[in-house]
Amino acid sequence: MKTKDFYFDLPEELIAQHPAGVRGQDKLMKLDRFSGKVEHHLMEDLCDLIEPGTLMIFNNSKVRRSRCYAKPLGKLVNENEKSSAGLQEPTKEVEFLLLNSLDTQDLSKVLPNCQQGKIWKAMVKNAKRQKAGKRFEFTDGTIGTIIENPADAGTEFRTVEFDRVVDEKWFEANGHIPLPPYIKREDVDSDAERYQTIYAKETGSAAAPTAGLHFTDSIFEKLKAKNVQIEYVTLHVGLGTFLPVRAEQIEDHKMHEEFFTVSEQTAAAVEKAKAEGRPVLAVGTTSLRTLESAWNVEKGILERGTHSTSIFIYPGYKFKVVDKLFTNFHTPESTLLMLVSAFAGKENILSAYQHAVENKYRFFSYGDAMLIG
Repeated sequence: MKTKDFYFDLPEELIAQHPAGVRGQDKLMKLDRFSGKVEHHLMEDLCDLIEPGTLMIFNNSKVRRSRCYAKPLGKLVNENEKSSAGLQEPTKEVEFLLLNSLDTQDLSKVLPNCQQGKIWKAMVKNAKRQKAGKRFEFTDGTIGTIIENPADAGTEFRTVEFDRVVDEKWFEANGHIPLPPYIKREDVDSDAERYQTIYAKETGSAAAPTAGLHFTDSIFEKLKAKNVQIEYVTLHVGLGTFLPVRAEQIEDHKMHEEFFTVSEQTAAAVEKAKAEGRPVLAVGTTSLRTLESAWNVEKGILERGTHSTSIFIYPGYKFKVVDKLFTNFHTPESTLLMLVSAFAGKENILSAYQHAVENKYRFFSYGDAMLIG
């Protein structure tokens, strides 16, 4: 199957650069995944479109201020050079997207003497130019050094060693909200709230699980009043979710690893819903990927605890857990468009997307929503 088969023409003006004026005031398209029938609604209609007894699963991962900027300092010659680093000739800042702290036990064979919390996997602008040994000074004076890691070979990733432990306080002082590249502006104060779900709890994502951005306290109250059950999983959104597909054949694309957690309460709720024939509705592709990754086919249960996944869902995949999906409108030729095409059929999805373009739906992270069932 070719990547170009998932292309569609999207006018640039339909790419949402800002969220709706009020959270939850978005358009909502309903798509019948079997017939391809499309209906046009608003988010305020959502509760009327979900049947009582449905189990809705949300991803409660919280976005980290993971986009950081640093001044290049060249290579370290000796320890005394560090104190005079700020006196060097200023150069253009380099953008880093810090993804996750690397486990020093796993790295100890290739990176001796590494310390927990100081070694981070990062995506770096102009990665080919960021060679091992290059140093950078971040906003608060922290120094990060690109270090050798065989896993980085030929990729846009780099391993960065910091001269201090990088924790959530550090991100608050140095980081920016990691708006995706198709939002052509710098982040502003309001993005700290709007690029975050109201139920976000577990910090660790490098991008928002954006389907959840539409939900408000009022919507949750209406869902519960309708006897809709709500549970949560955690999948920390990394590059596996949004890196472009560069392979000509989609089967050749490799997803990057992401980490997820399923609680005992959520697993039991899913198993009970499946046993009783009640629909499981995943809110967002990350919730769907978590549920499908955690399902143990042999035992017919959802695995508890923390695991990793690099699952790539494209047409031909047989869904085991999820019956309905609430999601945003996705980018052409993306893994997310391939996922929804697997769920509802490529022809149905591309036809629905054409309806969305004709009816001026807003696309991507800050855009409108779709309920597929």
